[in-house]
Amino acid sequence: MKPDITIIIPVFNEEENLKRVQETFEKYFRSAKLSSQVLFINDGSKDNSQQVIRDINKANPLFSYISLDKNYGLSTAIKAGFDYADTKWIGYIDADLQTTPEDFNILADYCEEYDLVTGVRTGRKDSFTKNMSSTIANSIRRSFTHDEMDDTGCPLKIIKADKAKKIPMFNGLHRFLPAMILLQKGKVIQIPVRAYPRIAGKSNFHLWNRLAGPLSDCFAYLWMKRKHINYTVAEKNL
Repeated sequence: MKPDITIIIPVFNEEENLKRVQETFEKYFRSAKLSSQVLFINDGSKDNSQQVIRDINKANPLFSYISLDKNYGLSTAIKAGFDYADTKWIGYIDADLQTTPEDFNILADYCEEYDLVTGVRTGRKDSFTKNMSSTIANSIRRSFTHDEMDDTGCPLKIIKADKAKKIPMFNGLHRFLPAMILLQKGKVIQIPVRAYPRIAGKSNFHLWNRLAGPLSDCFAYLWMKRKHINYTVAEKNL
């Protein structure tokens, strides 16, 4: 039977984390409230990530993958996951496992009522610079979108697939997923989840793409909001 949810995992040079991802998810599959499968999106990794992904896929059919021809960035990888997922719900988590798939069971309790359920990380142990830049970036984004979300960068989300597939993605839009669901007249909610330090690999984010990049993306969002088409069918005979 088709699983309830496809959990997409963008990958860029994460070979040191992928075996841990496999082990963690194989444990999670046995207790998941929503029957789950994983879709790796290899976003042009330069290390041995692709071979590790192939090995995981051979070992367990609940893991599948697509590999992009070059590195496009996180928003493109997420869009590819939205495009190729074939289940009612789509989940999202990062390969560094700074959130845990076990907390999908917390979000799952809300996914029938809401179109997007996103985590908000508690107990984060990041550097002062990282925390401050994230706080400022979230404040700026809220002033533009009024989405009332405190942590849109949280890498743990469940989205109804029909809503996700309608999002017109652009680079940087991964920070605006709740706002884009609200544009579709959907319902969003944020739920506290656990946060963990990165154990292996290297973060691809820095001060510029945490702060200055999101500011410019806010103006792109405002343009899209003005041009967004949304309608409701009153009656049909097809």
